[in-house]
Amino acid sequence: MRKRLVRLHPGFYQSLLEDTTKNRYELVDKALIRSVYRSRKKFAHKGDYGHALLVAGSYGKTGAAILAAKACLRSGVGLLTTHIPQSSYAILQSSVPESMVFADPAPDFLTRMAEDITKYAALGIGPGIGMAEETKKLLQEIIKSYDKPVVLDADALNIIAGNKELFGLLPAGSILTPHPKEFERLFGKAANDFDRALLALEKAKELRCVIIVKGHHSFIATAAGKGFFNSTGNPGMATAGSGDVLTGILTGLLAQGYGAIEASILGVYLHGLAGGLAAGELSMESMIAGDIIENLGKAFLQIREPF
Repeated sequence: MRKRLVRLHPGFYQSLLEDTTKNRYELVDKALIRSVYRSRKKFAHKGDYGHALLVAGSYGKTGAAILAAKACLRSGVGLLTTHIPQSSYAILQSSVPESMVFADPAPDFLTRMAEDITKYAALGIGPGIGMAEETKKLLQEIIKSYDKPVVLDADALNIIAGNKELFGLLPAGSILTPHPKEFERLFGKAANDFDRALLALEKAKELRCVIIVKGHHSFIATAAGKGFFNSTGNPGMATAGSGDVLTGILTGLLAQGYGAIEASILGVYLHGLAGGLAAGELSMESMIAGDIIENLGKAFLQIREPF
């Protein structure tokens, strides 16, 4: 018999945390994060921390690519290449000089991948890419030819929602990052947050991937049947570009060698912690997505502090 649900915060139920059968749910706290986080090696070089590829942007949405790229770099990745439309080239090169760039032949949206993408340690796709038919075909080509986990967000999820056969092409261990509306388009309606969590676990197992249902306390569903509720974050993070920042962080952590579950747990926690630091400085009303990126360094320092 299902327990009565006692709401602590929107989308966060006491009953789930009290469900100890098979340890199905766990709260992501600092202790768990300290067990996941890996500190830098003393004699490391940039090649030790992976080369990530971000596929992002379209005309009018270059900002999404910039946010994802900056966040990826701030997550600690060794090298980053960003694939963007031709019209975004000068903007991204000047805004994120630390990222290498290769431009699509098309001026306004993504159509073709001229590089060998198998050389990259991790790949993130979706922020600001739009829904052009050529972009839909490119997404299909990418997930067909890339056999390592992919981070999928925003329009990449919307493309998959309209072409469900693409589910079968997703590399095992990929990370999907839908907000509740995108989740509904992908997997159908859920009566409440409890049922959405159960559905996310079911779909994560079916697709052999990780599904992060974004929200105040984001839920991380794993293929092993275990779910994690994040303990950081605040309503001020409900702002344009926040999801692009998370995509960059997750892609960067994957490139550094974290597994999909580890990257999801650590990435979502850092994202929320940086958002909390930004809100504490600027207020939840005034913070913007770029403020999350600016506070990632402080978030890393906090998780390294003793209890």
